[in-house]
Amino acid sequence: MSFKRVLLIIIDGCGVGALPDASTYNDKGASTLSNCADAVNGLLMPTCQTLGLGNIVPISGLPPVDNPIACYGKMAELSAGKDSTIGHWEIAGIITEQPFPTYPNGFPHELISKIERAAKVKFIGNCTASGTEIIERLGEQHLRTKKLILYTSADSVFQIAAHEDVYSISELYKICETARSILTNEHAVARVIARPFIGEVGKFKRTRNRKDFSLEPPSKTILNLLKENQYKTLAIGKIQDLFCGDGITTHINTKSNLDGMTAIKDAVTNDKTHQFIFANLIDFDELCGHRRDPQLFSETLEQFDNELYKLLPALHDEDLLIITADHGNDPTYTKHTDHTREFVPLLVYNKKMKTGLNLGTRNSFSDIAKTIAEIFNIENKTDGTSFLKEIIQ
Repeated sequence: MSFKRVLLIIIDGCGVGALPDASTYNDKGASTLSNCADAVNGLLMPTCQTLGLGNIVPISGLPPVDNPIACYGKMAELSAGKDSTIGHWEIAGIITEQPFPTYPNGFPHELISKIERAAKVKFIGNCTASGTEIIERLGEQHLRTKKLILYTSADSVFQIAAHEDVYSISELYKICETARSILTNEHAVARVIARPFIGEVGKFKRTRNRKDFSLEPPSKTILNLLKENQYKTLAIGKIQDLFCGDGITTHINTKSNLDGMTAIKDAVTNDKTHQFIFANLIDFDELCGHRRDPQLFSETLEQFDNELYKLLPALHDEDLLIITADHGNDPTYTKHTDHTREFVPLLVYNKKMKTGLNLGTRNSFSDIAKTIAEIFNIENKTDGTSFLKEIIQ
């Protein structure tokens, strides 16, 4: 059989167990989905259970099923790091051998001064912090002085928070673009992130106007290869930002998982233009994992499961659905509030293909890129091993 369209959904941060080198990243024992399920006495995700999610690893509330309707497995990350950019790039066929720089003690004074001069602004903060905590701590000072709040994390990020009444969205984005242009070479962080917020002292709230300014991929991804071969690609959610638009024909910005799933279902139902739909659902990571909220994480997972139940009947006979993640973000992990270095789930579904096959433990996220290239008969030198022949035999 052949596939005419591939839909790839990234359930951001939904790892399925610590990688062998997780202790190097201070992530020993992390297991996002399993630990989250245990914390809430079991997940209720019948659609994902039917697909075979509970067959990948033990997940409370999702016992394995005898005949999953999808093929299932898990994938290891070969790249060095646990950043969203690195994870997505590897899914798209790029192995990153050197991790992006991180700044656990804040950014160098000389670097900050250079960005301040170029953007004509001043920063406060410049430390490792939780995004919600730092705006509560420094929000009043920001309102009073108009100095931007700068912070980072264990990930390679340069995050700038500003109240929307002090800096407009366009002003904040322009400042981030200036910072991005300077953060190169040894200071080439993976992402500069605009973090706008609203509200008053004691009641600050981050808005959905976040925007990521990522590095450009260092080589061709599956997106580039598809576009070069006259296939059209649709990016939904933060995919456009993570790949700097490279290889993307059309993109749709989204504000939430529900917004993303609505865009996905609309594209599947009505869009006859794009052969590859690449979507990211960010709420698991941004709203739940980093805030270490297993209850909200479980509710968000169950919400996704319900939306997936609505999506599956809309898929065409020649559509291939792939669901995976870019890293872990264990909401029960207490050593830090950053991403966790984990295996990610792999679910592969088509209405007519072979079902219930255990695809095992894949050596790299890039197996997905290799499989997509083979589906569309594209010659490529990307890393990875295609699993196409396994699922169609």
